[in-house]
Amino acid sequence: MEKQKNYQNNWSRRTPKTTGRLAKWTILWVLTVAVPAFGPVLIWGENNLINLLAILLNVGVGIKMIIVNIEHLKAQDEMMQKIQLEAMGVSLGVAIVGGIAYSMMDVTNLIPFDAEISGLVVLIGLTYLISLFINMRRYQ
Repeated sequence: MEKQKNYQNNWSRRTPKTTGRLAKWTILWVLTVAVPAFGPVLIWGENNLINLLAILLNVGVGIKMIIVNIEHLKAQDEMMQKIQLEAMGVSLGVAIVGGIAYSMMDVTNLIPFDAEISGLVVLIGLTYLISLFINMRRYQ
């Protein structure tokens, strides 16, 4: 009984800490997405070396964000891990199926605009949030 109580106390202390850490790295990653997107237009122009360094910075921060996300998932209890895993699985499936369909619609000119990655990112994010909400309600 005491062991279970210690585990719950440790979990309740770890979760806010790992959530905060994940939030910080996610915000930092989003900011590093803006650097190569807006830097060439607003600051340094078409300097390939600076553009490459900005993209490498974004990838490096993105890798760290992924590592922190894994640590955050490991710090959660088994139920939250299951809920997250299911939401991520649905998001991955929708990303692959939806992304390929989106690309094929562009290639075959079924849509009057170019398929942009931003549309796929929005689809993945919405799918993840909806799946997470549904799973949390289902496992309450």
